[in-house]
Amino acid sequence: MGPADSTGPDGPLVLHANLVSDLAVDPAEREALRAWAEQAPREAWLLRPGDVLVSPVPVGEDFLEYVHGLTGVPRDSVAVVVLPEAGTADPCHRVVEAVRAATAGRPLRAVLPTALDGAAIGLARALDVTVAPYASVAAAEAALGVTGLLNTKAGFRSAALALGMRLPDGRVRRRDEVPDAVRELLAAYGRIVVKPDRSAGGHGMLFLPKGPVADPWTGDGLAPVGGPEGLWVVEERIDVARSVSVQMETGPGGTRALFSGEMRTVGGAFTGYLSPLPAPAADLGATLEAWGHALGGFLAARGYAGPFGLDAMVTPGGEVFAGESNVRRTATTTPRAMVARLAARAGAGDPVWATGRVRAPAAYPFGEAVERLRGARLAYDPARGEGIVLYAGPPPDGRTWRYAAIAGDRAGVARYEELLRASWAAVR
Repeated sequence: MGPADSTGPDGPLVLHANLVSDLAVDPAEREALRAWAEQAPREAWLLRPGDVLVSPVPVGEDFLEYVHGLTGVPRDSVAVVVLPEAGTADPCHRVVEAVRAATAGRPLRAVLPTALDGAAIGLARALDVTVAPYASVAAAEAALGVTGLLNTKAGFRSAALALGMRLPDGRVRRRDEVPDAVRELLAAYGRIVVKPDRSAGGHGMLFLPKGPVADPWTGDGLAPVGGPEGLWVVEERIDVARSVSVQMETGPGGTRALFSGEMRTVGGAFTGYLSPLPAPAADLGATLEAWGHALGGFLAARGYAGPFGLDAMVTPGGEVFAGESNVRRTATTTPRAMVARLAARAGAGDPVWATGRVRAPAAYPFGEAVERLRGARLAYDPARGEGIVLYAGPPPDGRTWRYAAIAGDRAGVARYEELLRASWAAVR
């Protein structure tokens, strides 16, 4: 199976779904890394004719046909290469050979990774192409330092404070120093949050007090990551009315906002997104964008080019506190690109969209899940430009499905989600 010629003027892209990256999460968080790897099939929504998707997990044929049906990109015009299992001899060589076979030797345009890391640099160098959007592999490699720094909690705190963002009171400490910082901030604020330096999506975060807190606190409950020299951030826990984010893009030409929205969280863990922010939150959006432009300038001055996200917390009184930065394609970037692509194909303007998870009453094969949506008149309809999309493919358990709801307004999105919950049982 070889893809047809790319529609791009400079050849096909290699979409590197390197969700398993130590940029975002300490490698010891194996469960989180496995869960993220399972989301890699969503990158199929970015494929254009001629492109190759490099994925850490297999991407089912039924899902690829589903993507083809909604985007119009012929299934036989794209290819998927699955990364070899950990421990395989010379995995990069195997991927390179598979990519070259899939493209029949045609010149490649670039590697487009989920995150700029060593694996992305190595793949680009082995394929003798650059990393999008950098002019050279050397330029991409020069940006690894700031990319790594701003994907950590401590690095973000340092940069955000220097750039004038409002942050919760906090301390950056080594593991053995965390108990003293916990006692200090608990005495000052009554409740706090403890975060591993490298963590995303809420993984490894500890909220205190959660029931009685022993005095002296000895570090009970800290995630086993980072080792003795790893950093932790201990912060005042803000009373959060809503969690929000802005997604930006930066580079030599400047920084621009792409989209913003409200994050759905449970226990500090990301579970979904609603975009755009409502009109009454215009002032909030302006603050987020101003901070995002400052952070984008900081990144660009140090060689970074590409997407990044800035997360923030809003108190019941409307105060905004910066939370963290994610210097990569985030869990919202690809769904947003999918929504924009589907909307353009349907001539539907700029719709409202939301992502979430729904638990089905039984394990369904992917095709059956889609048919159930169609039978309930909930499936995305290209003629109307709205409905439910199972954007990440089949879940490993066959029951906990990631979906996107798309409609012309927030009420329409809420209606689709309510009908989906009624049809498939409660969202979790």
